[in-house]
Amino acid sequence: MKLLSKIIFCIFLTTSQLYADEASDWLKTEIDFILEAYKNTEISNEKRFVMIENTVNYNFAGTGIAKFISGGAWKDASKKTKEKYIKFFKRHLALNIASIMQGYANQEYNLTNSKYDTKNKVSLIDMNIFTNSSSITITWRVKQSKERFYIIDLLVADISLVVTKRSEFNSMLKNVNNDLEIFSELLNKQNEASYALLIK
Repeated sequence: MKLLSKIIFCIFLTTSQLYADEASDWLKTEIDFILEAYKNTEISNEKRFVMIENTVNYNFAGTGIAKFISGGAWKDASKKTKEKYIKFFKRHLALNIASIMQGYANQEYNLTNSKYDTKNKVSLIDMNIFTNSSSITITWRVKQSKERFYIIDLLVADISLVVTKRSEFNSMLKNVNNDLEIFSELLNKQNEASYALLIK
């Protein structure tokens, strides 16, 4: 019985590590694509952002994150408003990721400590970025769904982007009485300002 338990445990660990390694290989490809876009000086800032935005929209669970972050405002919004909010949120997310990765474009990095959280079915992948005098760790949370991977969150120095955005959006939504329609317009204006700074 003890032998059987050990065998099952070993299979469990091997399978978990396999999930983590596959997710890590996938993530490295996507990160390299974004970083290479910043290193390519032959393309315009506008075109570079389009490339990054398309990558983020395809690889992040944008709709699910948007719904979670909007909190109670989601249930009272119309279908049209929800669609508009998701569209603006995805651009907001892409602008945030582009801004984060832009700062690390010329730094060396490696992916370490990949592990699979079997309870939540999520791969946790640490990305160590090295500067001249120090290093910073970004932890990517990656989930597999329908035979492909999606990023559901990232933590910079143990601070969750999703949790931070939920808190930020909650404060903004309170100022507009949890009206997702009004909030979406404010988010769009914020996106326009961020985009102008990113591409200048």
